[in-house]
Amino acid sequence: DGIGSGLECEQWRVGKPALLGTLMPTTNIRHASLVRLQRGLTLIDTLIGLALGLFVISNGLLLLASHLNENRLLVLEARLMQDLRTATGAITRDLRRAGYWGEAGAALNADSAPRINPYQTLSIAANVADGLRLRYSRDLSENHVVDGNEEFGFRLRNNAIDTLLGGSWQTLTDPATVRVTSLRLTPTISEVEQPALCAVACPPAASGASICPPRVQMRHVLVEISGESPADPSIRRTLQASARVRNDALVGACPS
Repeated sequence: DGIGSGLECEQWRVGKPALLGTLMPTTNIRHASLVRLQRGLTLIDTLIGLALGLFVISNGLLLLASHLNENRLLVLEARLMQDLRTATGAITRDLRRAGYWGEAGAALNADSAPRINPYQTLSIAANVADGLRLRYSRDLSENHVVDGNEEFGFRLRNNAIDTLLGGSWQTLTDPATVRVTSLRLTPTISEVEQPALCAVACPPAASGASICPPRVQMRHVLVEISGESPADPSIRRTLQASARVRNDALVGACPS
């Protein structure tokens, strides 16, 4: 038994290296495969990824900057148009009121010679900087006299539109929000003769003359204002509006 046991042990010792020699190559192959799978990114891969990331981020920032700039331009344009509309609206409203007279019916009274409306004067200066002057009655009880608070006007001074109120000029537009570059007022007058207003007919030679017969003047004024944004002078807009003077003027006279 002792000899048999020794032989078995010897056989086991002899066979052990052969078994380990069979297992070791397989273990080495699996380890090498794991090493290859877990090796990570190389320096070149990292640099390429950073370059692509920077490219995407830079394009995103450019797109954001473009949107912000467009939004800024839209805000400036809207503010400019709003200021121009406000100024144009103020001028056209006063133009429609021009010539208002508390006793306008007296001008067309067939029983007596027509009276001249003391408020009918509408003067537009040739120089655009001087603008226009107009009048309309504000009397509770008509006194037929043009008072100081019944004269109004508009003019262009130092890239701003001024308005005449109570005998003094006041700024209508703010140069800090809109720089007015041009103010144009173009009047259009059409006349209709009124020979029936005269008790005595006009002499034939006087027909069409500047005095007889009386004529009703229907007046329109085209208002054109141009301006630019002080924050960005490249933003420029022009606004036009037409105003019909509701109180027609009566000119001329009947023969004495």
